[in-house]
Amino acid sequence: MVKKILLLAVLALALPMAAFASSVGFTNAGGTLSGGSSGFTLTGSTLIKVGGIVGSNLGSLSFTTGAFTSGNAQQGGILAPGGTFTITGNGTNGVPNGVIFSGTFSSSNPVQWNLVTLADGTHSYTLTGAINSASGQVGATVQLTVSTGKGYFNGKVGVESGDTSLSVPEPGTLSLLGTGLIGLAGVIRRKLSLS
Repeated sequence: MVKKILLLAVLALALPMAAFASSVGFTNAGGTLSGGSSGFTLTGSTLIKVGGIVGSNLGSLSFTTGAFTSGNAQQGGILAPGGTFTITGNGTNGVPNGVIFSGTFSSSNPVQWNLVTLADGTHSYTLTGAINSASGQVGATVQLTVSTGKGYFNGKVGVESGDTSLSVPEPGTLSLLGTGLIGLAGVIRRKLSLS
């Protein structure tokens, strides 16, 4: 009897029990990225896509980063974790009104500021990083691209585009997993009490 229960427990652990996560994409455009050695601030950037919803103004995206830990704003580098990151909807086209996501840049994946020098001599920068919500349960990744033309970043530049992807665990999947584990525990308890 103990062997059967042990086999059942091993089988239950061998089954994939991953909590599935939905990914929601956000695209922003416009706004101003300003800053220097103390970090960056994005203001005035408009959401133009939320999941499958497209519009000219669906809300806003703003953030601040930590200071540079290596490199600099002109040549690229790594930024400290922290700062703030907020996506806000304005209630149009089915997008919720108010804060959709709020968090800070994560220490698990450093925020990178990369310089790309194009063949025509112009410069483009990309900011990438991971973000955690205040509860630490929701993760996001962000990629923001700016172009400075022939010069290097000089403290302020207009934003071309930005993409953010949020991964949100589905509550139904987590509930189903919990209910299944409780049911399995009940079966094992009955088997043990009968023997």
